Amino acid sequence: MAIAGYFASVAAAAVISVGATAAHAQTAGLDGTLAKVANDGVVVVGYREASIPFSYYDDGKNPIGYSMDVTSAVIEQIKARIGRADLEVRKLPITSQNRISLLQNGTIDFECTTTTHNESREKQVDFTNSIFVVGTRLMAAKDSGITDFPDLKGQNVVVGAGTTSEILLRKMNAEQQMGMNIVSAKDHAESFLMLSTGRAKAMMMDDALLAGERAKAKDASKYVITGTPQSRESYGCMVRKGDTQMKQLLDTTIAELQTSGKAAQIYQKWFMSPIPPRGLNLDFPMSDDLKSLFAQPNSNILN
Repeated sequence: MAIAGYFASVAAAAVISVGATAAHAQTAGLDGTLAKVANDGVVVVGYREASIPFSYYDDGKNPIGYSMDVTSAVIEQIKARIGRADLEVRKLPITSQNRISLLQNGTIDFECTTTTHNESREKQVDFTNSIFVVGTRLMAAKDSGITDFPDLKGQNVVVGAGTTSEILLRKMNAEQQMGMNIVSAKDHAESFLMLSTGRAKAMMMDDALLAGERAKAKDASKYVITGTPQSRESYGCMVRKGDTQMKQLLDTTIAELQTSGKAAQIYQKWFMSPIPPRGLNLDFPMSDDLKSLFAQPNSNILN
């Protein structure tokens, strides 16, 4: 080999060695999901298909919304932490029924959608700092005569299967002997279809989601969100149980969004401005609970 060629080979090897060392230093000490993502070069995130305005499809069937903007911020921090700007991002639709099992079995790596942080779920997964606070209420037609939960006696009421609203409603029905016919719908769209076609007198759901469903109606003015909130609930991102590094990364990312004012901008974009696909404005002002959360990020369980 010529001397010039020899030195060129040595230089190239040195560059490769330095690059490998830098990459190793960037990923040294990773464990859990972050190690998995770094090794695979892929992160898989869960999303909901029809949870307006948190996570839903645009006209191109791409998931968008408040929760997806939070998810995007998290992904950027994962890329920075593992040193993989070329990280592949895969998005997988999830439901109320399968979201926990898909996280536990490694199918998805995290999700930031509309999952309520409660004690029973905390036994199965870890929750990050909360990303939203809601109250569980009712939506009904304005002329239905339904103004609060006592009006539901003997009525057909629809609720999402596997949700905390379903648990609360069934408990109320049993304890107060209200004689409701409670129908468990597979998703928000099915719930609203039952309400809008008269098969259910009311639907129970988190108030922010009710605002999203009302916005999809041909005539949103026909429906009212009503009733005394039966619970105050916080949405958090889910990570695998005991995955300390992943939880810490998400906690830090979410806290920065909230204390910097970026989360308030995301809220304004999705709850107080026209949103795709029809340019409707949910006109859902930020609650005092959410303002308090943004001022002091936390992962508290509410009730």
